Amino acid sequence: MASSTIGLPAADNASALHAIRTHYRYKQAGDVKVFYREAGDPKSPTLLMLHGFAGSSFMFRDLIAQLADRYHLIAPDLPGFGYTEAPERGEYAYTFDQLAETINQFTEELNLDTYALMVHDYGAPVGWRMALAHPQRVTAIISQNGNAYEEGLGEAWAPIQTYWRDPTPENRSALSEFPTPASIKWQYLEGVSDQSLVSPDGYSLEGMQVLRPGNAEIQLDLLLDYASNVMMYPQFQHYFRDNQPPLLAVWGKHDPFFMAAGAEAWKRDIPDAVINFYDTGHFALETHAKEIGLDVRNFLDRHIRPSD
Repeated sequence: MASSTIGLPAADNASALHAIRTHYRYKQAGDVKVFYREAGDPKSPTLLMLHGFAGSSFMFRDLIAQLADRYHLIAPDLPGFGYTEAPERGEYAYTFDQLAETINQFTEELNLDTYALMVHDYGAPVGWRMALAHPQRVTAIISQNGNAYEEGLGEAWAPIQTYWRDPTPENRSALSEFPTPASIKWQYLEGVSDQSLVSPDGYSLEGMQVLRPGNAEIQLDLLLDYASNVMMYPQFQHYFRDNQPPLLAVWGKHDPFFMAAGAEAWKRDIPDAVINFYDTGHFALETHAKEIGLDVRNFLDRHIRPSD
């Protein structure tokens, strides 16, 4: 149960309120000025939260509020997303290897020696690369529709896979509607039975971001490079088998991109993995933040919170 500030002495109450406030900060990581949200006591166990497409750290806003009384939350915007300031295309390689290198450097600039990972969509292959490079740093993993298995790839990937096989200008042009406000709105609403539960704030914010000059081309570069993630799936799975990190999958079961089978596949490599499904789509936190927050809190309490 969430702790309460009611009845605490004034000084303790002020300290508790300070701990659950969210701060909005920047940290230089190489050539990238990374924007991030931070909440909670830095002395508490850290949860590093990595968003995906078409999102930003904004997607974790409700979860941060639910967990900050007990955990230290760090949620950066990846380069090419949100408020992070990154070099232009051509001056910075918009690949998943480079994103992982930047976010790894970001964690080192913040002196994060250990952290649990919460990943979504693109944030998953960034996180998996970081775990491969520094397995000793990762205390636990939570995946919200962040895939690591080929059976998780839905039919929505078919035109993208055509682009991977034959990256011609024609096949790139065929995906030009992918990084658009209309497509982003569809991704937020598809698979949601009651769409009135989805605030327009998220997809409107991300729709405006993708309209920034050059951003659509950055997104198409990353879409092409996603093939590198699929090629690395065997390496990621080897990491899961060898290290057996505590793992919780919190999955919108109607996601058109990442199917439920991708979540269930973790049981092959981590028999103790906990797999939870919710009646929603790709952006499960938009409709089920409360339920997912409780599941995440209970999972973290079991695996990374020292005894109080």
